[in-house]
Amino acid sequence: MNRTRTLAALFLATAASAAFAAAPPFDTPARVAYLVDLSSGAELLAKDADKPMPPASMAKMMTSEVAFELIKSGQLPLSKMCTVRPETWKQWHSAGSTMFLSVNEQVSVENLLHGVVTLSGNDASVVLAECIAGTEQAFANQMNALAKRLGMKNSRFCNATGWPDEGCTSTTARDLAILARASIERHPKLYKQFYGQPKFTWGKTLGSGSDITQANRNPILGVVPGADGLKTGHTEEAGYGFTGSAEQNGRRLVMVLAGLDSFNGRISESNRLMSWGFGAWQSRPLVAANTPVGSAKVQLGDAAEVPLVAPRAIAVTYPAGTVGGEPKLRIAYNGPLKAPIAKGAEVAQLIVTTPDGTVQRMPLVAAEAVDEAGFFGRLWLGLKQLVGLA
Repeated sequence: MNRTRTLAALFLATAASAAFAAAPPFDTPARVAYLVDLSSGAELLAKDADKPMPPASMAKMMTSEVAFELIKSGQLPLSKMCTVRPETWKQWHSAGSTMFLSVNEQVSVENLLHGVVTLSGNDASVVLAECIAGTEQAFANQMNALAKRLGMKNSRFCNATGWPDEGCTSTTARDLAILARASIERHPKLYKQFYGQPKFTWGKTLGSGSDITQANRNPILGVVPGADGLKTGHTEEAGYGFTGSAEQNGRRLVMVLAGLDSFNGRISESNRLMSWGFGAWQSRPLVAANTPVGSAKVQLGDAAEVPLVAPRAIAVTYPAGTVGGEPKLRIAYNGPLKAPIAKGAEVAQLIVTTPDGTVQRMPLVAAEAVDEAGFFGRLWLGLKQLVGLA
């Protein structure tokens, strides 16, 4: 069952029902819109956030994320050279966005990632997929396996590009935000290296052989302060979409828009939504990273309880201009927890209820490992339970 423990050292714990804060409304012509504050986990806007939709080129975020995971684990060097197969070039050299690769060209993983992220190259995406997994279908299997690990419950990937495939590739705005967060928080160095680049140069023009430089299509880059990602998408079926992120004064927002009817509409709505997120809401520090905030009971462990800490700095988000009142906090977990428990494992949530009734949820992790109790330990626990001491 769900167990809660009071955070007596911080605030009095109370329960409340979830609701959106009374912030100024945001109306958008986008069919789908989602905005989340990563510093608190607060959802600032959710319009059909769980509605299945084609991601178009926003699917390339997952193509990049698979590569990031392999690079981080040491299985994929950035310097690895990949070959542009003639069949791949023939299919993709003039289909949608392109990196302008050449037949049999040798291209490093690093440059292909720039081609995927900055240029949205379909050719770059497929060449990278084939280089990693042998075939695009095998790579799609890796995309789906990673999506499952990240908790993207409503996503399915059937290709590396987001190219229309009769509905086989599908996702949701909430899942795209989960994916964006993974890139930002799991791979900060790679995220900084590849996302947010204003332009990239690759390929030669016919005739003069001049270098081809293409600009990043990110509509908030260089416009919204702190903007540094992520990916646009467009097909006739999907409309114009964008998953974006920006950080200001330590507060990071992730937004997803989809189903807009024009290129210019995507620009205006992306900038308007991100500006609204920073302007209509404010964030206040709550708990510093690695700060103990309570404990959770443990069953059949070599310790009866495990301390809980915040894995990162936690803040709470309010509508701008909110004055007075303190948030109320409680710890929730499914317990008692069962040993063994690894140090750093996410085992509980900090539930924050703001004065206006909004509920925000943040992860808490085990501050130390708890091993299973040995034979005599289990015997002692059994005796304690028998006499009512446990």
